[in-house]
Amino acid sequence: MFAARRFASLLLCSAAVSAVSLPAAAQVQRQYDFDLPAQPMGDALVIFSRITGLQVATSPTVVDGLRSGALHGRMSAAEALQRMTAGGVVSARIVGDTVTIDRRLSATDAPTAAPELAEASGADDIVVTGYRESLARAEQLKRAAVGTTDVILAQDIAAFPDQNLAESLQRIPGVAITRDSGEGRQISLRGLGPDFTRTQLNGMEVLTNTSSGLDSRGTVSRNRSFDYSIFASELFNRVTVEKSYAAEQDEGGIGGTVGLRAAKPFDYTKNTLVVSAKGQVNQYTKKLTPRLVGLASGRWGDVGALVSVAYSKADTIEWGYRNWNWSQINFGAVNVGPNIPADVRATLVGATGANRVWNSRAQTYATWYNQRERLGISSAFQYHPGDRTDVTLDVLYGRLRNQRETNALGAAGTNNVSSNDIRGTQRLTAVTIDRFNSITSASFSGVDMRSEARDTGDQTDFWQVALNARTEITDRLSATALAGWSKSVFNSSYDQAFMEATGQSYTFSNLDTDEPRNTYGFDVSDASYWDPMQAQSQANRIASEFYNAKGELAWAFGGGSTLKAGAAFKQFTNSAWERRKTFNFNRATAPDVPTRLTAYSSFTPYVLADIDGAYQVLGLDNTLTAANITTGSDFRLRERSWTGFVQYDLNTNIGTVGVRANAGLRYYRTNLLSEGNALVGATLSPVSISSDYDGFLPAANVAFDLTRSLVFRINANRNLSRPALNDMRAAASISVANFGGTISAGNPNLAPFIADSLDASLEYYDGKRGSLAIGVFYKKMKSFITTETTPVPYNTTGFPTSLLLPGQDPSIVYNYTRPVNGEGANIKGIEIAGKRDFDFLPGFLSHLGALGNLTLADGSTDVSYSGVPITLPLTALSKLSTNATLYFDTDRFGIRGSVATRSRYRGGSGGNGNIGEFFAPQTNYDASAYFNLTEQLKFTLEALNISDQRIVQYADRDARRMMTNTVSGRTILFGATMRF
Repeated sequence: MFAARRFASLLLCSAAVSAVSLPAAAQVQRQYDFDLPAQPMGDALVIFSRITGLQVATSPTVVDGLRSGALHGRMSAAEALQRMTAGGVVSARIVGDTVTIDRRLSATDAPTAAPELAEASGADDIVVTGYRESLARAEQLKRAAVGTTDVILAQDIAAFPDQNLAESLQRIPGVAITRDSGEGRQISLRGLGPDFTRTQLNGMEVLTNTSSGLDSRGTVSRNRSFDYSIFASELFNRVTVEKSYAAEQDEGGIGGTVGLRAAKPFDYTKNTLVVSAKGQVNQYTKKLTPRLVGLASGRWGDVGALVSVAYSKADTIEWGYRNWNWSQINFGAVNVGPNIPADVRATLVGATGANRVWNSRAQTYATWYNQRERLGISSAFQYHPGDRTDVTLDVLYGRLRNQRETNALGAAGTNNVSSNDIRGTQRLTAVTIDRFNSITSASFSGVDMRSEARDTGDQTDFWQVALNARTEITDRLSATALAGWSKSVFNSSYDQAFMEATGQSYTFSNLDTDEPRNTYGFDVSDASYWDPMQAQSQANRIASEFYNAKGELAWAFGGGSTLKAGAAFKQFTNSAWERRKTFNFNRATAPDVPTRLTAYSSFTPYVLADIDGAYQVLGLDNTLTAANITTGSDFRLRERSWTGFVQYDLNTNIGTVGVRANAGLRYYRTNLLSEGNALVGATLSPVSISSDYDGFLPAANVAFDLTRSLVFRINANRNLSRPALNDMRAAASISVANFGGTISAGNPNLAPFIADSLDASLEYYDGKRGSLAIGVFYKKMKSFITTETTPVPYNTTGFPTSLLLPGQDPSIVYNYTRPVNGEGANIKGIEIAGKRDFDFLPGFLSHLGALGNLTLADGSTDVSYSGVPITLPLTALSKLSTNATLYFDTDRFGIRGSVATRSRYRGGSGGNGNIGEFFAPQTNYDASAYFNLTEQLKFTLEALNISDQRIVQYADRDARRMMTNTVSGRTILFGATMRF
C-alpha cells in the first residue's frame, strides 16, 4: 500500500514542474542531520535555522549568556529544539515556519516535552498576529535567503492602503512605480524599467497588458512590462522580490524577479472564512464605490481547497493641461502681427536650424474620467499526505474593465497651432520666449479650435492554471516539478468625434510654471460656434500566452551539500492588431449634430459632440474589420526557450561563521519567429523572420552568518532580458499627424540584453525588533538596445502616400526610428533599508515603530539623434527613490502613515529635436488606521494620495518643456473585515 501511494505521488510529480515550499508542519516533522557541539545559544539557533529553513524570532537579550546542548544525529526540528533548550530558562515554540524563543519566568518552568507545534504556515499566522509581526516574519525570510531578497507578507499587503499590487510593491527597497488615472501601474527595480523585471505567478512567468488614456504614456501597452493594476492586492499572501540571480531560477529579468503567491488551503490551521467590505470615494468623482473580498478555505485530511474573490469598482478623474509635445516652428510673414518686436519677428519668420523658436502643440485642457471594475478569483486545490509530498493546483482568473471618457479642448483645428509651419489664417499678436528659445505665453487670432469627445472601453482578461509538486523520493533525493499555462487578452475600442470653432482668438500662458492656463476670445460653451470636423473609430487587441514546464532533482549528499539539476521548456506567443477608420467633414455641408458640455473636472466647461448622436446623424458605421488594419500593427511573435541547469548548494560552518551558498550554470537557447508586414524595397510586403540565440549564465551567491545578528552577502551572476516586443517586430508602424509624424520599424535580429551583475550587502538583525541593511550593486549591460532616429521626407521611406491625411504634402518630414544594439550601459547604486520597533520607549509609545529605505542609482546609455549619440539616463531610472512608514500597532488599534518619493526619470527618447522626455519628481502620501472591535471584526479607514500629487511630464532634459500637468485626487476607503 505504501509503495502504491509513493508511486502515485511520483506520477503526480512527473506531470508537473517549480518547487513549492513544504508547509511548516511538514518541515518540523521532517528529519534533519545535526552535528553541533555545545555552544552559545545564539550561535546554535543560527545554525539550526540554516539547517531546517525555519525562521528564529528572538532578541539577543533573551539568549545572551545561554548555551545550547550538543546535537548529534538525525532528528526532527522539534526534537532538536527540545535538546538545545532542555533544562534552560527559555521556551521554544514553533508556529507556522517561525521558531519563537522567549525567557521563562523561572528555571523551574523548563519544558519536559517537545516545543508546541502549529500544524501549518502562512496566511493564518500572518493575519492574526498583526502588522508588526508580519514585518518581523518578512524580515526573517529576507535573512534566511542566500541571495538578495525582499518579502511582503499578507498582513502587509492586505491591510495597507494599496489599491493594487503595484502600490504594495513600492514599499520594497529599490522599487518605484508609475501611476495612471490615480493608481499604480508598473514598477521599476533598482533603476531598471518595467521591461527588465520579470513577474512570476505561482511559480511561472506571466504577462498582462492594459492601457492609458494619455498618448504620452504609451496608450496601449504592448510590451513586456507587466501591468500590476490587473490584480487586487488581497488575492496574494506573499510577494517575493529576488534582486540577485541563481542558476536554478528561470533566466530573464536583469532588474529582478517578482514572485506572486496566491493563498493555499494548508496555509491555514483550520477551516477559515474571511469577508471584507469597503466603500471607496475619490475627491473629484465624489461617488461611493464598493471593494469586496471573500476567502473560504477548508481541509479534509490530506486534501484541501481554497477560493478567494476580490471585486471592486472605482471611479477616478485625471485632469489638467496637455501639450502634444514641442517642435521648432516657422511663421509666414503675414502670420506675425505688427506689434511683435522686430528682433522677435526675425526668430519667428526668417530663422533656420537651431535659431528657430520652440512652440507647444495644441495647448489643451483635458479630462479623463475612468470607471474601473476589477475582479479576481483565485482557487487552490492541495494534496498534502505528509511531510514528503505536496501537490498544488492553482487556477486563477483576473479581469480589469475600464470605461473611459476623454474630453479635450485645444488649438488643433484646420488652422491650428499644432504644426511646425504656420501659414493659414492664424496671427500671433503677443509672445513670451524664455532662455531656451521656447514660447511660454502667446496670443493668437484666426485660430480654429477643436474639441474632442472619446468613449473608450478597455478590458483585460487573464487566466492561469499552474500545477506545482514536490516529493522526497528517498531521504536524500527529492524532485520538484511545474506545469502551467497562462493567457492574457486585452481588447479595446473607442469612438470619438471632433468639433471645430473657426477663426477664434485665444491666449495660452504660464507654460513654464505649475499653473498653465488658456483664455478664449469666445464662449467655448456656446454650441453655435461649433460644427462637426472629424470622427474616428479604433479597436485594439493584444493576446499573450505562456506554456511552462520544468523539472528538477536535488540530491543531498551530506555535509550540508546538495546537488541540483533541472531542465525547462517555455513557449511565449504574442499577437496584436490595431484597426481604425477616420471620417472627415466639410463644415459648410455637414449637418448639425447633438452636443453637450463637459460633465467632469475641467478648468472651464466647453462644447463636445454627443458621440452616439453624432454617429447617428452623420450616418457613420463604426464597424471595424481586417480591412481597417493600421499598417505595421498586426505583427506576431513566438519565442521558444529550452534551458537546463546544474547548481551546487552548501550549508555549513567555517569555524564560527555559518556559510550558505550556491553556485551554478544555466544554459539557454531561444528561437524567435516574427511575422508581420515590413518594408521591402519600395513596398510593404508580408514577411516571416526567424532567429536564434543561446548562451550560458553563471551565478554564485554566498551568505556569511558572521554572528547571530550579522549577515554579509555577496552575489555575482550573468542574466538576460529579452528585447521589447515592438523592437522585434517584422513590421513598421506609422503615426500620421497634420504636423508630420513618426515611422517606427522593428528589428527581429536584435540580440538580448546581457548583464553581468555584482552586489553585496551587510545586514544587521536585532531579533524581531529591528534590522539595518546596507548594500551596493553594479550591473554591466552588454548590447544595450537603443534607438536610432533620423528625420526624413515621408516620400523617401517607401510607404504609400495614401496613408497621409487629406491634402498633406508627401514631402512632409517624418521621424524614422528603429532599435539597434548599442555599445552597452552600466548601472550602479546603493541601497539602505531599516526597520525598528520603538519598544524601548515608555508606556503606549512602545507600540510605535518605523521602517524605511533609500536607493541611489545611476546609469546611462547613448540615444542617437540624427546620427549623433547623446548620453541620457536609462529609461525609468530615478537617481533617488525612498519609502518610509511610521506605525503604531497594538492588538486593538493601529495607525500608519507612509511617504514614497522618486526623483525625476526618463519616460522616452523624445522627438522633434527634443532630447528625451522626462517625468518630474513625485511624492505620494498614504495612511491607514484600524480598530479591532472583537477578534473576528475589524474596522479600517484608509487614505491614498493625500497631497493630490501632480504628474508632470516634460520634453527635453535641459529646457524642460511642459507636456502634461495633471492631478487625480485623494481617495478615501472605509470598511470592515469579518473572520470566522
